[in-house]
Amino acid sequence: MPLALARPHDPAALPRIAFVAVAIALLWPALRLTEFHPASLVDARSREVMGGFLGTFFPLDLSAPFLALVAKSALETLAIATAGSFLAMAIAFPLSLLVSRSLSISRIGPRPGHRIADLVRLPARWLLVFLRSIPEVVWALLFVRAVGLGPAAGVLAIAINYAGMLGKVYFEIYEAGDTRPARALMESGSGRIAGFFYGVFPVALPEMVSYSVYRWECAVRASVVMGYVGAGGLGTQMELSMRMLNGGEVSTMLLAFFLLVLLADAISWLLRKCFA
Repeated sequence: MPLALARPHDPAALPRIAFVAVAIALLWPALRLTEFHPASLVDARSREVMGGFLGTFFPLDLSAPFLALVAKSALETLAIATAGSFLAMAIAFPLSLLVSRSLSISRIGPRPGHRIADLVRLPARWLLVFLRSIPEVVWALLFVRAVGLGPAAGVLAIAINYAGMLGKVYFEIYEAGDTRPARALMESGSGRIAGFFYGVFPVALPEMVSYSVYRWECAVRASVVMGYVGAGGLGTQMELSMRMLNGGEVSTMLLAFFLLVLLADAISWLLRKCFA
């Protein structure tokens, strides 16, 4: 009598089923709380309203004066994102060095005063948490009140919010990297700054550049959103056109924004290739 073939057994089947069940149990109340009803998207009334709204987007406004205004606003958006990102890097880099333990002498061996170093790191880490906990659009609202309408508010909002994000990721890159070269330099009498630039920074640089460029791409998109609160760029012009119910102008600016994101993606690809 031939032996019955043993059925394959998946040891992870039960945990997977339990995970899916827990996910569904948590997702269903969240959908109910947000009043999410997919059927309303295909309702006859909804289709009629949405169709009428999208119909106003055509034809595009391609008049020369308006295209010149869109080009100026797109350059302003790019400038806001670039200036804000560079300011964020300038703030995040020293804070990440303060927070990181990869250059701590106490990691080599017990040293007097290492508790004081921990007391310095903790406020710096709290500051990074505070900077990134408030969305950039809220920072933009605050800076619009402080410095007035215009791109300066957008630059400051991106600089403050993205400094918290970049600083967190930077010091995590330092911690995750190989710190043995830096420790060897510090054990041989080198200072921590030299240990960082010769032992940690060369290893961390490709990942830092990759994430910084990604945040710059995000800043390009965020600068358009912040324009709705008066922070300049394409967002401000789009908000004015939406208020005047001029769909042709809005669709032209949406196309300009799409091309702007394509440009940002191409530049980021080039930078990653150069620093890879």
